[in-house]
Amino acid sequence: MSQEFGSIYELIRHYIEIDDVEWAYCKSMFTLKKIKKKEIILSKGDVCGEIYFVLKGLLRIYFIDQNDDEKTFHFSLENTFATDYQSFLKEIVADLYIQALENTTVLVITYDMLRLLYSNLRNGEKLGRLIAEDYFFMMNEKIKGLYTQTPLQRYNSMNAAYPKILIRVSQHYIASYLNISPVHLSRLKRGIE
Repeated sequence: MSQEFGSIYELIRHYIEIDDVEWAYCKSMFTLKKIKKKEIILSKGDVCGEIYFVLKGLLRIYFIDQNDDEKTFHFSLENTFATDYQSFLKEIVADLYIQALENTTVLVITYDMLRLLYSNLRNGEKLGRLIAEDYFFMMNEKIKGLYTQTPLQRYNSMNAAYPKILIRVSQHYIASYLNISPVHLSRLKRGIE
């Protein structure tokens, strides 16, 4: 199995049983895409027609608030998905932006491809449901953390969820993700060291 498809194959097998014929069908549909650092691959107002599975690199999912400040909602590192699920599934305009923070390689899954996988894999619907559930749990934890955790607890949760994120991402994106100021982030880091 080629290196580029090995990680998504393992992820699919984590969720469902898949035989060689089904895997060959899946693999034939994936498109490999290279994204340059700082490139924005989804903008607010566009309809999100793709899910990105990160093979190498890092994507940032963010929105712009009422004060025109960028607010980082999520980081997608290797072996994770990135998309605006609401825009993708409902085929409505996106509220989010997706930007590469590093040169990034992704496998692309289109809306039409997802529908074909649902109908042509024995456990296609189950795969979609389990991935959507995991995404829901991740979003739920993020939102709950904003309301129930101190900045230090959010910082520790981020480090647990994203090992080595501090050396890969700019401090202002980290602060935005934690919903604190860069100054507060510096104080947190100094207090921990």
